[in-house]
Amino acid sequence: MTASGRPPNQLLQMLDAADFDRLRPHLATVEMVRESVLGEAGAALRYVYFPHGGSVSISVSLSEGQTIEVAMLGRDSVVGGGAALADGIAPADAVVLFPGRASTLEVAAFRTIAAASLPFRSLMIRHEQVLLVHAQQSLLCNTLHPVGARLARWLLRARDLSDGASLPLTQEALAQMMGVRRNAISLVAHALQRSGVIRYTRGQIEIVDLPALKAKSCDCYSAVKASHSRLLGAPQ
Repeated sequence: MTASGRPPNQLLQMLDAADFDRLRPHLATVEMVRESVLGEAGAALRYVYFPHGGSVSISVSLSEGQTIEVAMLGRDSVVGGGAALADGIAPADAVVLFPGRASTLEVAAFRTIAAASLPFRSLMIRHEQVLLVHAQQSLLCNTLHPVGARLARWLLRARDLSDGASLPLTQEALAQMMGVRRNAISLVAHALQRSGVIRYTRGQIEIVDLPALKAKSCDCYSAVKASHSRLLGAPQ
């Protein structure tokens, strides 16, 4: 809990007292275990998740078996909120990337509170707009920008959701989420390490020079952050 007595999730922190009091009796805290599935595309959701830490990868799969990430959500987000407001069916896969805790709310309770409170409903809609920006910018980035700039953007977003500069990641996982070949990630990661921007060991990436990493990123990173600040305030 934070000093406010609320879980450390930005959206829960933003609720007025009346709305948080409506949620409080229905909230439970769970551990998000790495690689656990919080939502599966096309399946009914049981819970909405408000992460306290860690991160959740939102990805879509192609019929050929390829998977690509469209957004990474964490303590500045809610997982499954938009689907809960609609038909309760997950539009994409939601898989825990980095472990952490989350507050959960059953979909039925979420809908009841959203129906009773315009401010709560408005906050969830604004979050869905942010999520749409993430997805649109990801599509633009994957289409137009080189792998090096895309990797820098991805690492910056991951660091924003992490409590430290060290990220438990393999090159295989990065390649899958970014929709590129593993050797492309390997070449770019090696170049970043050689220039002192990151330190890479098997299964672990440490960001050594944050300003240099930001300089190597494309504008997509700052564009998404600007939209987030406009719609929801500065990410925590």
